[in-house]
Amino acid sequence: MVRSRLHLPRSPARPGEAPDFSYLELSPAGAVARPQVGARVRDIGPLAVELVRVLDDAGDAVGPWNPHLDAAELQIGLRHMLLTRIFDERMQRNQRAGKITFYVRSLGEEAVSVAQCMALSPRDMLFPSYRNQGLQIARGIPLVNLMCQLLSNTRDPCKGRQLPAMYHSAAGHLFSISGNVATQFPQAVGWAMAAAIKGEDHLAASWLGEGSSAEADFHYALLFAAVYQAPVILNVVNNQWAISTFQGYAGGEQRSFAARGPGYGIAGVRVDGNDFLAVHAVTQWAAERARTGGGPTLIELVTYRAAAHSTSDDPSRYRAKDDAEHWPLGDPIERLKRHLIRLGEWSEERHHALSAELDELVAASWREAVAYGTLNDGPKLDTDLMFEDVFKEMPANLQLQRAMMRAEKSSR
Repeated sequence: MVRSRLHLPRSPARPGEAPDFSYLELSPAGAVARPQVGARVRDIGPLAVELVRVLDDAGDAVGPWNPHLDAAELQIGLRHMLLTRIFDERMQRNQRAGKITFYVRSLGEEAVSVAQCMALSPRDMLFPSYRNQGLQIARGIPLVNLMCQLLSNTRDPCKGRQLPAMYHSAAGHLFSISGNVATQFPQAVGWAMAAAIKGEDHLAASWLGEGSSAEADFHYALLFAAVYQAPVILNVVNNQWAISTFQGYAGGEQRSFAARGPGYGIAGVRVDGNDFLAVHAVTQWAAERARTGGGPTLIELVTYRAAAHSTSDDPSRYRAKDDAEHWPLGDPIERLKRHLIRLGEWSEERHHALSAELDELVAASWREAVAYGTLNDGPKLDTDLMFEDVFKEMPANLQLQRAMMRAEKSSR
């Protein structure tokens, strides 16, 4: 008699083993058809299992998904991605030097945030995860603001109430990042439903990692988005690892994460997350679909987390040491740079000059940020802030507590 056995997903390469990405299903650049924006979900099922790619190995843009962006816009995208990477590197060093307490890098995933943000309207509401700092940069949020939040100093936009790297910007239409994974998905759907009720032309977009797709909030969001045809783009950033857990534990072995969309009646698209042009094109397609009453889209961005999960993580304990160097889809910055050079609109010399310029921008921003306070030196946040932004009218018990605190401070 054959007995059933419990299946345990296995990581493709453990420490000490050779990197192995043979499990990854790829499509040739330019090979995936681009359906009409209004196509029925039942007719576009292959989009959820194939891989939309535009840039080929030579750096040329090919196929029906080519968004035909002009060189100036591509250069802006390259600048945003490069600034994100340099900012990340500086903040990583600052954390290791004890100048900030915690940091989360987006190394290798810069195209996800930057290309998608550039494909959306400035007034679309974004609900990021903690690895989407490229959204902040593409929306023009000053680096000083981000650094002050990491320092929790007197210019901290979150007033000391958020964990490091949990940014927000009302002016930039960036919702506050939540440390509780996946809560941003139903929040984005709710915002999109409200926008539709009010007859607005804006949509919502949200991001989470493939590991977070195992959370119940992910499924609540898809159900509500499907039932009410909410104008929302829900992005699963499949960077292969949920901290130390390989994506197979979130269900990636069985089918693509994008394939969960059609099961709910939602368009699902799987895209090369390291291809700036492909990411931009797919996001633009989904945005037009949402704005014209076509409903939500679930996008799976296939990428790789080249760095540690956070400054609290050591990836050498659970995956091959040099696996990022063998990732088949390459580096998003290098690929866009190569494309611009092929177009005759960029050069290694210009790239080097831009890197130096952005490095100085990050350094100057840090010098300004620490002037507003550091972890160990003043000035410090006003303690009165803890009583604000909670109640429209402060109740009597909090008024009393604030008065007692002020009296204690004045007596010192």
